[in-house]
Amino acid sequence: MKFNSRLSSMYSHIKRWHLGISQSRLALFAVTLIVFGVALGGLDPDPAREDVGFSSVLDLDLPAKTPLSASLSSLSEETPGSNGLEDEGWELVEVKPGQSLDTIFRSRGFSPALLHNILALNAETRNLKKIRPGDVFGFKVDQEGLFTRMRYSLGEGNYLLVDQSDAGLEVSVLERQISSKIYETRGSIDSSLFLAGKKAGLSDAMVMKLANIFGWDIDFVLDIRAGDRFNLIYEKLYRDGEYLRDGEILGATFMNQGEKFKAIRYEADNGPQYYAPDGRHMRKAFLRAPLNFSYISSSFNPKRFHPILKRVKAHNGIDYRAPKGTPVYAAGDGRVTRSAYTQYNGHHVFIQHANSIVTRYLHFTQRTVKQGQRVRQGEVIGYVGSTGLAQAPHLHYEFVVNGAHRNPRTVSLPAVKPLEGQQLAAFTSYAAPYLNQLSRLDSASLYASRK
Repeated sequence: MKFNSRLSSMYSHIKRWHLGISQSRLALFAVTLIVFGVALGGLDPDPAREDVGFSSVLDLDLPAKTPLSASLSSLSEETPGSNGLEDEGWELVEVKPGQSLDTIFRSRGFSPALLHNILALNAETRNLKKIRPGDVFGFKVDQEGLFTRMRYSLGEGNYLLVDQSDAGLEVSVLERQISSKIYETRGSIDSSLFLAGKKAGLSDAMVMKLANIFGWDIDFVLDIRAGDRFNLIYEKLYRDGEYLRDGEILGATFMNQGEKFKAIRYEADNGPQYYAPDGRHMRKAFLRAPLNFSYISSSFNPKRFHPILKRVKAHNGIDYRAPKGTPVYAAGDGRVTRSAYTQYNGHHVFIQHANSIVTRYLHFTQRTVKQGQRVRQGEVIGYVGSTGLAQAPHLHYEFVVNGAHRNPRTVSLPAVKPLEGQQLAAFTSYAAPYLNQLSRLDSASLYASRK
């Protein structure tokens, strides 16, 4: 995925950054959550000991139907290879750039007629014409080297099987056993949230999920302070008994500047979402910050000395310094009322939202929306640049309510409709064991921070 490749390139830059840099402030091409955050270890059952830097399996009577794993099969007593699909006996072939299935078959001594017959079996086998580099095929042959079986992964949960029988070729889809285990971990701010996640046993994707949960309440550039902490309960997924990937965060706490935020993942009518303990939606009508940025370059200041004009000029917004080309998102749902270029604003976009709210985005290198277009929260509307009156690539972002500028960092954001009635009651019951466990983690984390 493009995002993962960008994240990998960010890492080499991030390792060179630490708190206290004042010279040149290298513009790190990073995601919101990576730049400012946490570095501690994972959960240690004994709070009197140092954190050991890994997460631990959670042995707790949590709700049987977790939001993500409800459709996953339970752990099986069978061994991972009991379905006959273990690697033993298979010749595994990874597709290389420029390779076709015909090339692979010929290199194994299989006839073109065999491939033709396989592709003609059904829709799944016809799709084998669209294989990509990195895909893996498995083949089995008899003592004479003749084709007996082929396997191919259909996503992460199924195998496509083609068997040679006395009656001819037979095709089937076999479901692979996917199960989940629940883990817990914690971290505390030292240098970066990225490093904290690593020491707490979290993947990059899991760290990003953590920041995204609280991204409507916490600006992960301006609001994060040394001593802030996080605790979370999350899933790890296993396929055929082996670790596959991290699942979802089921419950989390983020303590920021003495204020505690908690969230529980719960599936209501609108699918799995995150809610505060009282049923309020963690998602707000607006993003606190509308881009993945590296560092803040200029805060809201009505008496700011303009570096180009050399005079005091109201700065009715926030400048997010970021590399040229960084995607900028619509902070909330709305309609584009202006998408244009001017001498001062450069390429810019204005969006009209409900409740007489307008958001403004200046100095793009490129705009991706047109005037009159409807946009959704999180939709890319342009890319960071330095067009107009700008010294370096950055996004100038304004938040206007009833014609008056508000500080985007501190303005109260409209909330999404909370859970009510029977839904709230069901959520309260479901969330209780998660909240109890988070409270235990909070106490252990607080104790460790005071040592």
